[in-house]
Amino acid sequence: MNKGMTAKGRATRHRIIVAAAMLTREKGAAETTLDDVRAATATSKSQLFHYFPEGRADILAAVAEYEAGQVLEAQQPYLGDLSTWESWQGWRQAVLDHYTELGQKCPLGSLTAELGKSSPQARSIVTSLYDEWEAALVRGVKAVTSDEEEAVRRRARSILAAVQGGVVMLQGTGRTDYLDAALTAAISPLQPVTAGTA
Repeated sequence: MNKGMTAKGRATRHRIIVAAAMLTREKGAAETTLDDVRAATATSKSQLFHYFPEGRADILAAVAEYEAGQVLEAQQPYLGDLSTWESWQGWRQAVLDHYTELGQKCPLGSLTAELGKSSPQARSIVTSLYDEWEAALVRGVKAVTSDEEEAVRRRARSILAAVQGGVVMLQGTGRTDYLDAALTAAISPLQPVTAGTA
């Protein structure tokens, strides 16, 4: 979409996407209208359709792509190298800190509960996010265990589900202790066993 666009055009489009993302976090995708986006960005209807020819569907797909990037970026640099128990602990803390800071307005909840249902294109973006996230976790689990492939994939998926479940409960309650407990339990089997003394 950005191909052939001027730097100013890319900046304007990005500004609209970020504002629309904030609106979907606050109001939900179903309640966010083009008029809301126009008001939040001080753009005209013709401007919106210039950058998003399909209107609301295009904007929501762009928001899904933006939010997916935010979800993965917040986990770096740890997600890129989960090859030690220390890096797993760093990743867990980074995830916990990120969602504690965001509270009930988090992109992950918006992506899964709202944007993924808004269009086939947005659903595809959300699916790609989870595939990329799972692949990184799979690499990390492989690095610290000698488990078979299927066990590794199950572990990675259980960790991913722990994050998602904890975030959903955070959105519903405003409390991060569920996310904290779920993450701790999900990664604890990856901790190396230290030899005891006789």
